[in-house]
Amino acid sequence: MTEIDLMIFDFDGTLVSSGNDIAASVNHTLTTLGIPVLKKEKIIEFVGDGVEKLIGRSLGDKDKGRFDEAMEIFISHYRKHMLDTTELYPGVLSALSHFQDKKKIILTNKRHIFTSRIAERLKIADYFDEIIGAGHTPYKKPDPRLLPPILKRFKTAPDHTVVIGDGVNDILLARNTGVLSCAFLNGLDSRNTLLSLKPDFSCEDISELRRIFC
Repeated sequence: MTEIDLMIFDFDGTLVSSGNDIAASVNHTLTTLGIPVLKKEKIIEFVGDGVEKLIGRSLGDKDKGRFDEAMEIFISHYRKHMLDTTELYPGVLSALSHFQDKKKIILTNKRHIFTSRIAERLKIADYFDEIIGAGHTPYKKPDPRLLPPILKRFKTAPDHTVVIGDGVNDILLARNTGVLSCAFLNGLDSRNTLLSLKPDFSCEDISELRRIFC
């Protein structure tokens, strides 16, 4: 087992299964604008770099001029429907409980207001020392400038810190800053893509963290 002082968790696709609600709000946005809807799988490919990128990619080049209108529609709809089907992945509660004495944060490119509300409603917010979402810092994953202030604030060394996530950005963030990475292979991103990046660790279920870290 590897000794860890700080655990940094991604949110969408790692702690919570939220793809259906995100996709539903995107397609509501497109429908409202009279734009053909997209398959859920296509929308999921656009997740991970923040809501601006999500909407921009969903609109495509043809309708990029409607970005501001689309953002307003999406945010209004998602605010009301972000918890329609979103739920914790299996094993999350048991893992968080097991590591309750460890320093833990959520670090996501999702907007903080959405992240904190979902975490509170699903009763996991109190397990974390901090929730850092888009807008909290000038940087987003995988920008290497994101982590040093966090490591300093929590007084942890890179080799005793792990980023746990289902996205390419999580693995790249860890690599860019010299911390450990653990890929969650059953989230939103492609498992083959994640494994091709050679993360330090990987897991099929978040509960497996209990046998990897101490």
